[in-house]
Amino acid sequence: MIEQPYVYRRVELAEPDWTRFPGWAQVTREEWESAQWQRAHCVKNIKQLRQVLGSGASEEFCADLERDQRERATMSMLVPPQMLNTMAPATAADEAGFTGAFYADPVRRYMIPVFSDRRTDWPSHPYASRDSLHEAEMWAVEGLTHRYPTKVLAEVLPTCPQYCGHCTRMDLVGNPTPVIAKHKFALAREDRLAAMIGYLKVTPGVRDVVVSGGDVANLPWPRLEAFVAALLEIDSIRDIRLASKALMGLPQFWLSDEVRAGMTRLGTTARDRGVSIAIHTHVNAAQSVTPLVAKAARAMLETGIRDVRNQGVLLCGVNDSVGALLDLSFTLLDGANIMPYYFYMCDMIPGSEHWRMSLAQAQTLQHQIMGYLPGFATPRIVCDVPYVGKRWVHQVSRYDTELGISYWTKNYRTAVEADDQLALRREYAYYDPIHTLPAAGQRWWLDRAHGSEAAGLTPAGTGLTPAAR
Repeated sequence: MIEQPYVYRRVELAEPDWTRFPGWAQVTREEWESAQWQRAHCVKNIKQLRQVLGSGASEEFCADLERDQRERATMSMLVPPQMLNTMAPATAADEAGFTGAFYADPVRRYMIPVFSDRRTDWPSHPYASRDSLHEAEMWAVEGLTHRYPTKVLAEVLPTCPQYCGHCTRMDLVGNPTPVIAKHKFALAREDRLAAMIGYLKVTPGVRDVVVSGGDVANLPWPRLEAFVAALLEIDSIRDIRLASKALMGLPQFWLSDEVRAGMTRLGTTARDRGVSIAIHTHVNAAQSVTPLVAKAARAMLETGIRDVRNQGVLLCGVNDSVGALLDLSFTLLDGANIMPYYFYMCDMIPGSEHWRMSLAQAQTLQHQIMGYLPGFATPRIVCDVPYVGKRWVHQVSRYDTELGISYWTKNYRTAVEADDQLALRREYAYYDPIHTLPAAGQRWWLDRAHGSEAAGLTPAGTGLTPAAR
C-alpha cells in the first residue's frame, strides 16, 4: 500500500455525554434537544462555567480566563451548552487530566480564550483595527454593506447565540467588554431592515444577498422569514445566503417545528421563482460536528434549499494543520452533508495575533489539502484583504516575506471608490503576524513601533503597543 501524508478514515458522529459535567448531570435528552433550554443555560461568565464544570474549572484556569476578560477580550462570553459539550469531549470534568485537556481543546481555544493563549510580545498587529474589513464605511444604508459589484451583506442584528473570540465584527457584535465599547446601530431595527429592502428594490445590479449579523438565529423567526420573503419579491435577487454559526452551536433552533415549517415555505417560494437559498455555517473543528448538527443540516436540505455550506476560519491551535483541515472537511461532507466551502485567514482585529498565521503558511495548507477531497468540495483558503475582498491565497500580486507584507490588486471598485481612477491599478497591503517573520523583519517592526511611541503615537488602529520582552 502506498503511504500517504494523510489517511482518510470515515468517522461515525457521536454526541458527547453532557452528563459528564456536574452541572448537567441530571439534564434529560428532551431538555438537551430543546432550543429554549439551550438558550436559557448558555454560559455567560466564570461563575456559570464553574457551576457547569464543578472541580473541572480549576483555580488556575479561572484566573487565566478572568485576566483575559479584563485585559484582552474583544468579545463577551456566551457559550451554548451544545458547544461547550464538544470541548474535551472524551474527558469527564472530575478526571485528573481535565484541566490539561480543556486548555488544549481546539474549540475552547477560540470560544473561551484565556490570557495565556495570547501573544505577550505582539498581542495585536500595529495595523489591526476594530472594523478590519471597513464594512461600515461601505454601508449603502445602515447595516447593508455594498462591497462587491453584485453582492451585499445585510447585518440584520448585532447579536449571536454564541460569541467567538476571533469575531471579525467585534466592533459591533455582542456586549461591551472592559477593553472594547461596542458601536451601536442608530436606526431602530424595523427602520433599518426597511431601508435595506428599499435600497435593493432600486439597485438591480445586486443579485446576491448574505443575510447575517450577528447570527440570523437570534432574529425572531417571524421577522427573519418576513425579511427573506421580502427579498424573494425583488426580481433581481437570485441568491440568498443565511449566515448562522448556530447551525453548529445551537442546532436545536434549526430543528424546531417553527423554523422547519418556515424554511419550507421560503424554500418552496424560492424554487418557484428560480432563486437559490443556502445556509452558511461556521465550523472550525471536526469534533463540533455531532449527530444533532448533522440532523439540523439534513432538516434544512429537506426544506428544499439549495445547499448548506461551511465557512471556517484558519486559527492557530485550532485547525492549523493539514490533518485538522481534512478531518473537518470530510466530517462535514460525509457526516452532515455540509459542503466545505471556504477557510478564511483570521482577520486583523485587535488581540488576534495568537490565532493568525502568515500568508505563506496558508498557501502551504492550501497546497497540502489538494487532491484528497472531490474538486467541488475542496475548500478554498482565502485572504479577506481590506478594501479588496476575498482573494485565494495564491492570487497575491507580490509578497515581501521578510517584512510580512503582501500586496494585492482587484478588478472592481468598492462602494467608497466610485470616483477613484486608481482603484483598479493600486496595490493593497495585508500583513503577516510579526512573530512569524525572520529576525530582521521582527526588528524592523519593533523599531517602527518604538518610533511611533517616541512620537507620542500608538500603532495604527489598536491602542495597543508591544509588551516589554
